[in-house]
Amino acid sequence: MKTLGLVLLIAGIAMIIIRGFSVQTEKKVVDLGPVEVTKKENKWVGWPTYTGGVVVIVGLALILISNKKNK
Repeated sequence: MKTLGLVLLIAGIAMIIIRGFSVQTEKKVVDLGPVEVTKKENKWVGWPTYTGGVVVIVGLALILISNKKNK
């Protein structure tokens, strides 16, 4: 439980700092036998900042709960 809390804490901090990332995809537009026309598209995958905060809070809660159970 403590390990999961630490992972969530680190992931939440990373989500606050890095607000998303860009992914490049290739889409086939035309396929005429040996001739292919493709189009490259950039897509943004992002999340709101508060999501990182929620993940940090859940991680801290798991760490605190596991510490109370060990006492």
